[in-house]
Amino acid sequence: MTAWRTDGGTAIDRGRPLAFTFDGRRIEGFSGDTVASALLAGGVSILGRSFKYHRPRGLWGAGVEEPNALVDIAGGMPNTRATQVPAEDGLAVRSVNAAPSAEKDRHAFLDAFSRFIPAAFYYKTFMFPDWHRFEPRIRAMAGLGTLDENVKAPAFAEQVNHHCDVLVVGAGPAGLLAARKAVRAGRRVVLSDDGRQAGGSLLFRAATVEGKPGAEWAADVAAELTRAGALVLAGTTAFGIYDHRLVGLNEKGEGGAPDRLWRVRAQSIVLATGAIERPLPFGNNDLPGVMSAEAALVYLRRFGVAAGRKVVVATNNGLAYETAEALAAAGADVTVVDHRADVAAPAGLRVLRGTSIVSAGGRNAVSSVRLSDGQVLEADAVLASGGFTPTVHLYCQAQGRLDWRDDILAFVPGRAVAGVEVAGAAAGDFGLPAELADGTGRSLGIVAAWPKPRARQRVWIDLQNDVTAKDVELAVRENFVSVEHLKRYTTLGMATDQGKTSNVNGLALVAELTGRRIPEVGTTTYRPPFTPVPFAAFAGARSGTRMNPLRRLPLEGEHRAAGAVFRDYGGWLRPAFYGAGAPDERIQAEAAAARAGVALFDGSPLGKIEVIGPDAAPFLDFIYYNTMSTLALGRCRYGFILTEAGIVYDDGVLVRLDEDRFVVSCSSSHVAGVHALLEEWRQDRFDRRRVFIHNATAEMATLTVTGPKSRALMEAVGFGAALDDAALPHMAVTAGVFEGVPVRIARVSFTGERSYEISVPADHAGALWARLGHAGAAFGATLLGLEALMILRAEKGYVVIGKDTDGTSRPMDFGLAAPLARKTVEFVGRRSLVTEDASRLDRRQFVGLEAVDGKGVLPTGAHGIERGEGGLRSTGYVTSSYFSPALQKPIALGLIERGLSRMGDVIELQHLRELRHARIVAPCAFDPEGGRLHA
Repeated sequence: MTAWRTDGGTAIDRGRPLAFTFDGRRIEGFSGDTVASALLAGGVSILGRSFKYHRPRGLWGAGVEEPNALVDIAGGMPNTRATQVPAEDGLAVRSVNAAPSAEKDRHAFLDAFSRFIPAAFYYKTFMFPDWHRFEPRIRAMAGLGTLDENVKAPAFAEQVNHHCDVLVVGAGPAGLLAARKAVRAGRRVVLSDDGRQAGGSLLFRAATVEGKPGAEWAADVAAELTRAGALVLAGTTAFGIYDHRLVGLNEKGEGGAPDRLWRVRAQSIVLATGAIERPLPFGNNDLPGVMSAEAALVYLRRFGVAAGRKVVVATNNGLAYETAEALAAAGADVTVVDHRADVAAPAGLRVLRGTSIVSAGGRNAVSSVRLSDGQVLEADAVLASGGFTPTVHLYCQAQGRLDWRDDILAFVPGRAVAGVEVAGAAAGDFGLPAELADGTGRSLGIVAAWPKPRARQRVWIDLQNDVTAKDVELAVRENFVSVEHLKRYTTLGMATDQGKTSNVNGLALVAELTGRRIPEVGTTTYRPPFTPVPFAAFAGARSGTRMNPLRRLPLEGEHRAAGAVFRDYGGWLRPAFYGAGAPDERIQAEAAAARAGVALFDGSPLGKIEVIGPDAAPFLDFIYYNTMSTLALGRCRYGFILTEAGIVYDDGVLVRLDEDRFVVSCSSSHVAGVHALLEEWRQDRFDRRRVFIHNATAEMATLTVTGPKSRALMEAVGFGAALDDAALPHMAVTAGVFEGVPVRIARVSFTGERSYEISVPADHAGALWARLGHAGAAFGATLLGLEALMILRAEKGYVVIGKDTDGTSRPMDFGLAAPLARKTVEFVGRRSLVTEDASRLDRRQFVGLEAVDGKGVLPTGAHGIERGEGGLRSTGYVTSSYFSPALQKPIALGLIERGLSRMGDVIELQHLRELRHARIVAPCAFDPEGGRLHA
């Protein structure tokens, strides 16, 4: 390819030169260039390597359809189409899927072995002896661009919700006309186009519209729309249509700014998305220098770059002639090779009628073409036009169905879709709209030029994924004739361009091979996004703490003043431990102090969801695995909440304050989830006038006093009148008063010691915490962080949902089968508990593990193993493991197959190739009789 700069170019500013690098080579261009146009003008013929065979590839297109020129832009833009990236001074651009460069790729040798690696070869080759032996190397070779790990995602990407009467997608002549009509009718209009300038084909095809040059008319209409209040979004791609006419738009950021995501809800949508030119099938049609004829016209007129000096324009339709005439006028030596025998040749243009290209010659770039009549023509550029495929992706996403038109050899929108109109080339109308046409446009006049079976040379159907006509033939021979099977067997249409240039040619070949018509073969499913959308745009403001905001305790300041070290626990910023020194020593000391005397713990994140109403009791019977309606007033009961699959979702204490008032005390990290679950079932199954739900978690702080001296401290603070053991036994609740404010005192424990949970309005928590701390000094009270609490509860064998459970844990795995047998009413998950899977004898069950090898604490995550003929097999794993200060030995909890029936068995565990041995024991290692709860 011998591309060169001409004197034209309506998109570039020659007064503003720029330079960037491509694979280390300096490339010069002008403001307004794309990376692709500058590379073309700079004489770079090889812009990338094909995915599978690493064949050299050059430019094919000029927009979203480009299958070859994918590049990495330093600074965080991997796998970007060079046709869509504005050239900027100082850019560092690298080719993808090539090392060290696209021109000199060390993996180019793979093409020599292409006959041994046809479509689906990996499905057959790597099954023996084991796919996993090959997987690491294959994965290392797969992929295209490389993500720069040193580049951070944008801190913020704006997202906009917008409503309008009419959304017009595409600012070509049909889209501009539709938008103008809507605006003049007084409707609110949004017009989006992926180009930086309105006009579409009017920017590079000659046309006179309403007495003006096409580009000038487009600019005037765009200005009129803006003056009338329409929202005109340039550089914005409509990537998907979703339910209820919600359209996703990706507006490309400029100057390093992140993209903006628009969610537009429109009463009606006009799709004026244009059409994409198809390649022609001939041998070696993937060589650099073989380009779309329309793309060559874009580069010539928009960017002032002629694709070559000795040009062959190959076509089966009339629209390619404008490219041929324009290049000839620019000074290129042009020959048109036209499949059609009865075409009239424009004056001064060499046209070879009724013939076609059989193959292209050349090694790393096209140098000649061989024609079907035996002629060989020298050429440094072959501009191919195999017809046009309407861009129907968004229409199909809106549940539209396609029809086939033989007169244009293309799929077009068929049935009407409510609220969606398709206009212009997207509807198969390739000329100007009738209201704008001046009679000078060309007709398509197309004849078929589909791929033929049994070609001697390789004919490329999917340029990016290296799918050839022979691959399609192989798929058909092996009976993969369904279009969806063909796609997956050959990877046709599965590349990053999603088959925009390849699908129809592939369908035509399958039709020929199977004796069907193209519409009988059908099409694959069109899914969003139409083009890639950066993750940052989808994330929007949801990055860092905006993605998952940390929740903070009402007493955070008090904890910091006490020397707390904070960590994230289930989305809450909570004290892990207190004081300076080695963390392990501090944690062990806190746990020991709680067992010996008294400790203060901030449990404010615990759920406090009130369920109120005449049907509250039966509602909670339905929600919980356990029966809750029999709970006495002023009493508490521990229970499980399950998913519909019978999996343990949460556990906790239910408190009954009155006949029709309960408090669900769920896990800190599950408050939002449990609240949503309660609301869902209330609305789905119960009378919403008889059950009411109020999440009071944020309103109330919960401060816990635990340890053998906890009652004495509570009395010192002034709660003595409410603490009589007869009136307030373990698992009971009572009312109290602090500084004139009502509080709720529950005698429940997560430590195994006598404990009191005081729920107080959050704005009074600071005063109560200070009072507890001041009075606690006389009892040697310590502050208890989350890490020490985890040790205390593990000594007692108490479960932490999500830590000591996994996505398969059911109540029976914890030895709690009685509620399933005794409960007579329906509850969430019940049916799933009587399935074959739930009754398996080899389920992983919750047990204690006692290290017997003298090697210290068992590693959390260590797997229990069994040895068999197939090698090692996991039988479960350690979920929690600590050194117990109370027992002065390691303790652990785990999920082990058949664990409840294997008490006393010694099992082998493995962690990072280290072998350990442990005995299966009961989960409760400390005070199994529970005497300390009542002491």
